[in-house]
Amino acid sequence: MRKINPTDYDLVKQFIDGNDDSIDTLVIRHKDRVYTYIYLIVKNHQLSEDLFQDTFIKVIRSLRLGKYQDNGKFLAWVLRIAHNLIIDHFRKEKQNKTFSKDDYELDIFNSAKYCEETYEDELIRNQIHSDIRNLVDELPDDQREVVILRHYKGLSFKEIANQTNVSINTALGRMRYALINMRKTIEDRNMSLTF
Repeated sequence: MRKINPTDYDLVKQFIDGNDDSIDTLVIRHKDRVYTYIYLIVKNHQLSEDLFQDTFIKVIRSLRLGKYQDNGKFLAWVLRIAHNLIIDHFRKEKQNKTFSKDDYELDIFNSAKYCEETYEDELIRNQIHSDIRNLVDELPDDQREVVILRHYKGLSFKEIANQTNVSINTALGRMRYALINMRKTIEDRNMSLTF
């Protein structure tokens, strides 16, 4: 017997079980919310359409690969995918942007990085800070403590050693292992932490 108004969970399960029509129902159900979210950030209809399509292509791929764990927050998951695609778009756009006074002259003032910060820059910077903070939070306690004291509180390694009751070499070692662990996680997750 078919439910009259299936939940997102039901539709996801049906799609995973081979019912391709259920993804259409999910897209229709959430299209206004997802499209509006994208448009409010990028403020361009054509780009919003492209990012909307890319979002649901990624949703379909992720569902087929079993990368979605249902926790009752399907829409939040889709919006997170859209958000990440928006960030990726702004990063690519920023890397390709240069400003030219004329066709023949190129100087340091033509670079986008010397222009005023835009909303897109702020969005990327906030995402990078959030990603880094999450990486730090995943570290073992002793490594996390050294990273926070050094990079968030600005303490020297001598001050860290005194505060944590370890030798300077131990504090340095913990920082070294923290950086190794963070780099490994960045590589494993294929994260981009560049502006």
